[in-house]
Amino acid sequence: MPPLYITTQGAKLCYRKRRLVVEKVNQRGEGVEVAAVPAVHVDQVLIFGNVSVTTPALSYLLASEIDTTFLTRRGRYKGRLVGPSGGNGQLRMRQYQRALDEEWALETARAIVTTKLHNTRTLLRRYARRRRTAEIGPPQETDALESAADQLSDLIARAERCRTVNSLNGVEGRGAAVYFSVFRCLIQGEEWEFAGRNRRPPRDPVNALLSFGYTVLTHNVESAVRAVGLDPYIGFLHQVAYNRPSLALDLVEEFRAIVVDSVVLRCLNNQIIRPRHFYVTPDGDYPVIIDDEGRTLLIRELEARFNLTFKHPDTEETVTYRRCFELQARRLARCLQSGKPYRPFKVR
Repeated sequence: MPPLYITTQGAKLCYRKRRLVVEKVNQRGEGVEVAAVPAVHVDQVLIFGNVSVTTPALSYLLASEIDTTFLTRRGRYKGRLVGPSGGNGQLRMRQYQRALDEEWALETARAIVTTKLHNTRTLLRRYARRRRTAEIGPPQETDALESAADQLSDLIARAERCRTVNSLNGVEGRGAAVYFSVFRCLIQGEEWEFAGRNRRPPRDPVNALLSFGYTVLTHNVESAVRAVGLDPYIGFLHQVAYNRPSLALDLVEEFRAIVVDSVVLRCLNNQIIRPRHFYVTPDGDYPVIIDDEGRTLLIRELEARFNLTFKHPDTEETVTYRRCFELQARRLARCLQSGKPYRPFKVR
């Protein structure tokens, strides 16, 4: 079931007649229904910015154990509505033990990094192949994509030889630098500028889209992690840090390029999102801000990607990416209990 995203500023979430209703007060002070969905069809709620929640709605969300996340208008995490926690204490105890097992933790972190590099390389090769076949863009840009993919192959081999998590982080960082050095070649048209990845805060529209997409992906993956009964704050590649969902971030690495980056490129190259969907605030905390329409369009495209059906590369069953988030969390849970190596989601 898809999450309920509430981005309308000044809106109110209500629970009425077994429905979750989004209302907004009109000029006459009357509550006008903006949207409504059967409550039983919702298993996650993401609330952005100035949105209030009534007590009946809070009671329903808690009683139904619906994961509800509060974020700023620009996607920064504020907090979570948490009901009764999962009862599988033995699983979480095993997770803590595996996190302290340096050899098992290193093997898991290595698998995550090599898979991220693999999936990123696959994306570059797909675009390079399309460009050569359709003769799109200058040949030197296609050459750059293929060269970057070859460099990622070398980094995969290097990651497999790493003997510490710190060295793996170095290889992962180098892979990101190689990938984003050619990311502009994947974007059609001259209206978008991209000189490299920047964040906290993003300083151009493309980075703003990437950052917002990664935020939405992270909260969807964290919901899957919590549903399985794992502690989202105890990871293997991402070390423990205050208020950081390290395990969710570990699993996000498998899906960054193939989910979020693909969606951002689709939005830019198909002109779904245009420069008019951004405004600049030179003196603000956020130099570039996505407007409400652009944010809604990006969420729509992300949801379409999350719900895209395809054959799982391992099991051959028909799944969606949202289902894959849960499958990977459950796979990790089984590995934590059995001690077998974790196998991340790898595209072909």
